[in-house]
Amino acid sequence: MNTRLSPITRIISLVSAISLVLVFFLPIWRIDLVAPQYPEGLFLQIHAGKIGGDIDVINGLNHYIGMKHIEEKDFVEFQVLPYIILTIAAFGLLTAIINRKWFYFSWFGFLLLFGIVAMLDFYHWLYNYGHNLDPAAAIKVPGQSYQPPLLGYKQLLNFGAYSMPDIGGWIFVVVGILLLIGGWLELKAIRKKRSIGPAFLLLLTSSFFFTGCASGPQPIPYGKQECNYCKMTLMNQQFGTELLSDKGKPFYFDDLTCLIEYIREGSPGTAGAYQAYMSDYERPGNLLELDKAFLFQSDEIRGPMGGTIVAFSTDAARQKFSASKSGKNTSWKEQVQP
Repeated sequence: MNTRLSPITRIISLVSAISLVLVFFLPIWRIDLVAPQYPEGLFLQIHAGKIGGDIDVINGLNHYIGMKHIEEKDFVEFQVLPYIILTIAAFGLLTAIINRKWFYFSWFGFLLLFGIVAMLDFYHWLYNYGHNLDPAAAIKVPGQSYQPPLLGYKQLLNFGAYSMPDIGGWIFVVVGILLLIGGWLELKAIRKKRSIGPAFLLLLTSSFFFTGCASGPQPIPYGKQECNYCKMTLMNQQFGTELLSDKGKPFYFDDLTCLIEYIREGSPGTAGAYQAYMSDYERPGNLLELDKAFLFQSDEIRGPMGGTIVAFSTDAARQKFSASKSGKNTSWKEQVQP
């Protein structure tokens, strides 16, 4: 792969390198904690070389449940991470200068490897702090751990924990997307089949990494979770519904009736760009996006809370079901509109 990069890919390399330098000065990750006694919320920011946010308050709370205090000196990562980030940025500048495809894909592979190792290390850090508890703690709940989520939302006792990239982390995501675009452009320019194989595998692997962080619906915990609207325990897997807030927090419901009423009342989680899901009637446990699902309404249908609507993944499945019942086809838009 001794050919030169296209002008667009060189620009992408230069912009990506400059962007990565900014990460050195910006917070990379953020964990927010929300509870009734802290309505304004608490937060923890992870930078390349330090931890910021409400560390003292969080450490005070952690003391009661037996979690180890968070101390910067305990993390060797803060000693090496700034240099790694600057090295990756320097490789980006060299890529634009050297102007060779092989160097571009090598740099991309280095960045990909760093991302995977960083996320694994972060998970280990969260696991260690959430599971290695002081047996003499004032508050002890048998079987309870306090590991925050790697990405998304998790309920920890009376605290809701949100974990997501901060400005620096989103820069990494954008750089990854830009490099994918550049890699795709370079692969188009490669004519020899023997040259495409390794680069294509690298590009494909990285695609899985950068898209693997996307959040989606969580499995509905039937028999354990109560409906967020009627407070009845979720039992019927053919009618279960879920609302995923714009921050990734899931809310669960007995059937579509409860979900619709929850949304109409403007309840928590409905203010932003939420996503709504419903169980596939034919394959319980498989959640369908309601705005894409094929819904059927009939008075002969009886959900846990009187719901009269079921969802199918295809129109053919809906037609087969409706052949034996009186009712009508409907849609999510028809159900939620005033």
